[in-house]
Amino acid sequence: MPRALLLTGDAAEELDTMYPYYRVQEGGWDVDVSSRTMRDVQLVIHEFDPNSDAYVEKNGRKLPVDVPWADVDVELYDALIIPGGRAPEWIRVDADVRRITEHFFARDLPIALVCHGAQVPAVYGLLKGRKTACFPPITGDMENAGATVIDAPDVVDGNLVSCRGWPDMPQFGRAMMKLFSESVGSDPA
Repeated sequence: MPRALLLTGDAAEELDTMYPYYRVQEGGWDVDVSSRTMRDVQLVIHEFDPNSDAYVEKNGRKLPVDVPWADVDVELYDALIIPGGRAPEWIRVDADVRRITEHFFARDLPIALVCHGAQVPAVYGLLKGRKTACFPPITGDMENAGATVIDAPDVVDGNLVSCRGWPDMPQFGRAMMKLFSESVGSDPA
């Protein structure tokens, strides 16, 4: 059975995390959640409020962790998922997150980036010359990292599939499963 690694941490957006987590399982894949420690990850819910210039945040569910970043054996995984929220801005400074992310890019394995998830590979220079979607306010960051930002719900560029955020999940989920399934020679579910 193919296996995906979901790389995340506290303050990951709940829908950005849980939708891909369940979608890959629905498609016949195993998925392991990886974070800094084995402590459950505190997910957050981002809502758009007409009385706020930015999204508002409240605590969401807790997500159990299967393996800490330091113990990830990258050779066990066929694909990588990096959800959005605020987690990407702080997990990207960890040496093991870099090691894991660079492995998937170097081997041209499928990578799914949701919303702010693009911040992780961008900081390592891995999006240079690539097309990606992202949460619109970080477009400048992605362009400064050398990426071309496409304003679409399901951007596929080789082994990379990305979206702007949780409102894109129907289109993104289909594109993600097509890319993941093709990488292991199975039918997308």
